Amino acid sequence: MKVGSGLLRPRWLIALGALVVAGGLVVALYGRSSDRGGAERASAAAGARARAAVLTVTAAELRPVEVARTITINGSIFAWQEVIIAPEVGGYRVAEVKVDVGDRVKRGQTLVELSTALLDAEVATKQAVLAQREAQLVNDAAALERGQSLQGMNLISQADFDKLKAAALASRAGVESARADLQASALRLKFTNVTAPDDGVVTARMVTVGQIAQAGGEMLRVLRNGRIEWRGEVPEARLGELEPGQRVAITTAADEVFNGAIRVVAPTIQAGNRTGLIYVDLPPNDRLRPGMFARGEIEIARASAFTVPLQSVVSSDGYSYVFVLKPDNSVERRRVEVGGVRDAEIEVSSGIESGEMIVGKGAGFLKDGDLVNVSSEAGS
Repeated sequence: MKVGSGLLRPRWLIALGALVVAGGLVVALYGRSSDRGGAERASAAAGARARAAVLTVTAAELRPVEVARTITINGSIFAWQEVIIAPEVGGYRVAEVKVDVGDRVKRGQTLVELSTALLDAEVATKQAVLAQREAQLVNDAAALERGQSLQGMNLISQADFDKLKAAALASRAGVESARADLQASALRLKFTNVTAPDDGVVTARMVTVGQIAQAGGEMLRVLRNGRIEWRGEVPEARLGELEPGQRVAITTAADEVFNGAIRVVAPTIQAGNRTGLIYVDLPPNDRLRPGMFARGEIEIARASAFTVPLQSVVSSDGYSYVFVLKPDNSVERRRVEVGGVRDAEIEVSSGIESGEMIVGKGAGFLKDGDLVNVSSEAGS
């Protein structure tokens, strides 16, 4: 059919064209929808992986370090030598006490004075007796000399001469006896001054003014030369590893550390607890007092070993474990053997290898195979 000068197109052609156009639109829209769906699926997968990471942790590469092999034992601080001060004479009143606990004293210094009134009188009496005996000796010696002259002229009998000789000998012995008595009394008078036998510090006082001193009765105690020592109890199995001269770090209950050296390793074992004593010389210090408890740490060797932070080790079922970080950010629980603790780290003797990444913070909340996020914060 013609319309004007042209021909009318059949209706099926028009419908076909419409279908083609519509199909193109559908294909274009489907392509854009597919691209958007792929991006959404990738984002969802990334989100799922992020949601699968149970924790954010820190990790550090394991490397061997040099560690000291030590023995840690308990003990107490003792006086090296504690001198007991006692008078050598008794029965006299204490007149004065010149020192008190904590005072430092020197060798020969007078610590206690006893009353000397009785001994002064005794010494005076002995001096008079000595003088009397000396006078008697002079008289008898002169008589013997005259007798010797008479004997030469046969004017005295042998019996009389022997009597003169015996009298002279007895007078000489009497003088010696009186002199010895005087020396003894003078010595007792000297002993009324109780002196320090050596330098030191007074640690105890049991004497008061006015009491009657007893010979040998304890009055004071002096820490000789202010010298102290630490005595530690070492298990018999470890005693063979120790020897004189080894350095010892002594830590008191107040966490103060003092350095000393082993002076003597006891040659015997105490049967009651199967331990042996070591004697460690310590420097004089007012903060170290006999009777204090202290812990000693003795270095016996140095070796290469692995150490990890204390927070890396998890205890379970009586065993110790660490978590090793894998390249895909998963963790593997690894059983390990642990040793001594040093500061904030613990030694691991087996179960891990150099170069592995060990989880630090957060290890206590993980289980084998968990995915983790690794924080940029430095590990321990």
